Amino acid sequence: MGNILIGLEIHCQLTSLKSKLFCFCHEDYRSFKPNSNICPICCGFPGTLPLLNQKAVEHAAMISNALGSKIPEKIMFYRKNYFYPDLPKNFQITQYNSYGLTSIGSAGSVCISDSKTIRIRRVQLEEDPGRLSYDSGNIHNSNHTLIDYNRSGVALVEIVTEPDFTEPKEVRYFLNKLSSILEHLGVCDTALEGAVRCDANVSLKGGERIEIKNVNSFREVEKALTYEISRQTSLSTRNIRINSETRHWDEQRKITRIARTKEEEQDYRYFPEPDIPLVMLGKDFYTHIEKLVPELPDERLSRFKSKYTLSDHVANILINSKKLADFFESCLKIYYSPVEIANWLVNDLLALIGGEETVILDKLKIEPKHMAELAKLVDEKKISRSNAKQIFTEVFRTGQTPSELLSSTDYSQINDENLIANAVDLVFSSEKSAVEDAKVNSGAINFLVGKVMKMTKGRADPKIVTQLINVKLAQLGNS
Repeated sequence: MGNILIGLEIHCQLTSLKSKLFCFCHEDYRSFKPNSNICPICCGFPGTLPLLNQKAVEHAAMISNALGSKIPEKIMFYRKNYFYPDLPKNFQITQYNSYGLTSIGSAGSVCISDSKTIRIRRVQLEEDPGRLSYDSGNIHNSNHTLIDYNRSGVALVEIVTEPDFTEPKEVRYFLNKLSSILEHLGVCDTALEGAVRCDANVSLKGGERIEIKNVNSFREVEKALTYEISRQTSLSTRNIRINSETRHWDEQRKITRIARTKEEEQDYRYFPEPDIPLVMLGKDFYTHIEKLVPELPDERLSRFKSKYTLSDHVANILINSKKLADFFESCLKIYYSPVEIANWLVNDLLALIGGEETVILDKLKIEPKHMAELAKLVDEKKISRSNAKQIFTEVFRTGQTPSELLSSTDYSQINDENLIANAVDLVFSSEKSAVEDAKVNSGAINFLVGKVMKMTKGRADPKIVTQLINVKLAQLGNS
């Protein structure tokens, strides 16, 4: 896909704030009835004036710092003029690079692999528009549209990348990493509906740019880009002109559909916002922001690999979600077995909750104490690994502790050599052909081990089972 150019515009709500960007209405609008979390300022009534939220500037600057962007000593806001029904003022207060003044961040970069770095063009602070609701749930099939202005004026950070992506998988990896960065900064709860939204621009080299909007998840972004690349390639091979336009992603049909012709920058008629003067951040502002920025995913990844001797693969999956990484370290405070616990989380927990992008641990019944106790039982050989998996599933389902399940059911591991030897004798008696195979083929021993484990319901210590089978085979070979 060397002839593909993809750039992103990611919008991140600053859910860490208590109020909107320019007024005192609640930042968290989701629990309000439609059009009840509004005021004359966020509705753009004549005679009202915006009051800039200082914390919003700080949190936007933290994002810029984490993305390696330059933070200027002064910033300015602009009016972006266009009519949409979800903008009651008929313009959006945003930032715009002009006259030597910059937005809250510019010229950053994010490394997504050893050989791939994505350049960040700019980071800007702006207000979110309202929310449109369609009676059919789909913009293309609705008879009417409802408008909820509760979201209007919420602090939004827009991150614009250079067109450095060449395939959809890179985009999804970048979005996952960006989501982890935002979580570690504590400025955006990415699990909230609409907290992180992504528009994608895609074109064939030398061709017109297509913008894809209305994509609801990172998985869908990847699918939308894959479809759009296929569509443009098909048009190109047939010498059909590709027009610059905005397209919506139809999630049900898995296709992009034209919404309108693409606006050019001059169509927005940017000009300085007269009601917000030039904001002087000062030379010490960057130092102040650096102190606010916590340990970020890349730093945490290095620490997990060096301190806990985790593999690069396992460590990457853990830090991909701050909640999962925090959960992991909470387990270690109770019982220190990093490799064992990490493997349980990566291989078993994520399988039960449906993958890396849906880690909502605070809603699960399983807790760090459960994982720590389970790892300890396995390490102390009180339960076999196969039985531990059964216990883990029950803990996940019920919230009971492993010890409670162990006392109420027959999961404890059998270490008594006499009991295991009896099971081995029974298997040797019933599986005579397999025994003969095992005498000449060491690989056939695994079949006998499996039979003994099945007979003991997975409770026998597999090491002892293997040892006793080898001893018995040696005795038969010498007789």
